[in-house]
Amino acid sequence: MEFFNEATNWVLISFAIFAIGFLKLGRGALLGKLDRRIEEIRKEIETAESLRIEAQELLAQYQRKQRDAAREAEAIISTAQKHAAEIQKQAEADLDEMVSRKETQLQDRLKRMEEKAVQEIKTYAAELSIKATAEIIAKQMDQATNDRLVEQSIKAISAQLR
Repeated sequence: MEFFNEATNWVLISFAIFAIGFLKLGRGALLGKLDRRIEEIRKEIETAESLRIEAQELLAQYQRKQRDAAREAEAIISTAQKHAAEIQKQAEADLDEMVSRKETQLQDRLKRMEEKAVQEIKTYAAELSIKATAEIIAKQMDQATNDRLVEQSIKAISAQLR
């Protein structure tokens, strides 16, 4: 009976009764709540796992797109460089052709200018010769010689006209 006189024993007995009652009455509710929490955690883990897998798939997809875009960019750059080289070659060919054409035109122009200058010099020399000859003839020719030369000229011209 001494056992029942001590307060510590009564606290121990009350705790044991409380624990047994709690286990009998609250065990189902506690286990149900723990099971629900475990199920929620399991669903969150599954959701996180599916999100991780989806994120990895998206990452792989974007990496493929990036590689494809890099290849496409390299192809575009390569094509652009080839096209630029072709344009440069064509421009150089066009420039060479234009320079050649200009040189030909300049040579033709110089030739025409030279021929014109020669023709002008010949014309001037002929006119000068005619003037000098006319002056010499005028000083040395008499009327009879003049008439004879005029007649010869008329005959020569009429013979050429026929």
